[in-house]
Amino acid sequence: MNDLSVDIGYRSINHVDEQLCGDHVDVVEQGPNSRVVVLADGLGSGVKASILSTLTSKIISTMMAEGLSLEECVRTIIATLPVNKDHGVAYSTFTIIHIIENETAEVIQFENPQVIMIRDNKVFEYETIETVIDGNKVLRSVIALEEGDIFVAMSDGCPHANAERTYNMNWKVSDIADFMATISHVGYTAKTLAAILIEECNKLYDGKPLDDATACIVRVIKRQQVNLLFGPPADPDDCDRMMTLFFSKKGKKIICGGTTAKIAADYLGKPITYTTKIVSRDVPPTSEIEGVDLVTEGIVTMDKVLKYAKEYLDRDEGYMQWGFQHDAAAEISRILFEEATDINFMVGKAINPAHRGSSNSISFNVKVNLIGELTKCLESMGKNVKVSLF
Repeated sequence: MNDLSVDIGYRSINHVDEQLCGDHVDVVEQGPNSRVVVLADGLGSGVKASILSTLTSKIISTMMAEGLSLEECVRTIIATLPVNKDHGVAYSTFTIIHIIENETAEVIQFENPQVIMIRDNKVFEYETIETVIDGNKVLRSVIALEEGDIFVAMSDGCPHANAERTYNMNWKVSDIADFMATISHVGYTAKTLAAILIEECNKLYDGKPLDDATACIVRVIKRQQVNLLFGPPADPDDCDRMMTLFFSKKGKKIICGGTTAKIAADYLGKPITYTTKIVSRDVPPTSEIEGVDLVTEGIVTMDKVLKYAKEYLDRDEGYMQWGFQHDAAAEISRILFEEATDINFMVGKAINPAHRGSSNSISFNVKVNLIGELTKCLESMGKNVKVSLF
């Protein structure tokens, strides 16, 4: 296995006065290192377009993830969503980016704007082969991946974005490609890149989009492992074993919980430096131990991280908090959501003596349930997560 992974993010804006978006993106895992990304654009806007695009993306992503051929997928879609008789166009167009073993991208395009590829911070021209399936022209490309590659898929609400009811001939796919290439070197996450593009389109629409617009970014990155230690082990005799395993792992190291931090400091023979600066009223401050990237309080901080994770997967309304603030929960969120590809949770089963018998007793079950929910959220973001209990 190579050391590459992919970061996937997408954003949409709805047609003005519509509650639902007529575009839909689905990401389906096909094993730990392969994924199927589908962006579908339903004809028109509103409820009907939303249903059409959702149905299209679900069918394609599920069929491809199960290993069915492109021809079978397209034929199924054509049979399910026939051509509109009035306009002579497909009820839903689509773009597929099939990541295979984090080594190859198979790009399949059916009547959506051409996928932009950026390599070495420049627009990269890749080869496309035209295939005709039941009379429908489909473009297909197979590309060997390199670190730093960026793929930009979009619905047709992105090109020609304009506040007037006419096409903006100065905002073509090639112009979008140049725009994205200029910011590719900064290191923005896929989700941030998608948000930047959609915000630019929204500005051109003067805040009143005349079409649904969606951008989906696939960014090729190096694998980044993060290790998070949360709570002491149930058996005090396991402390050294737990710490030895934790500190032997590669990647960033985060320790959550005061007792856990003290055990780690004793193991390393290093002092804990406590900070008195209050960054947030509802998140306890961080501490410092030489050899550890981040030391935080336990349950309160991690509960906030879980809240941010749920928001991230929804409308990401908490981005202004976790994306820019410097409290412990925000720092953990940035590391887990934006940097990590592989995450090791090491969770101790001990009950904190300071809470035993109190009305706010923090049981092992609370920690396990919290980590369980957070694991599901992180896996939905495409992270590889492993949980070990002590």
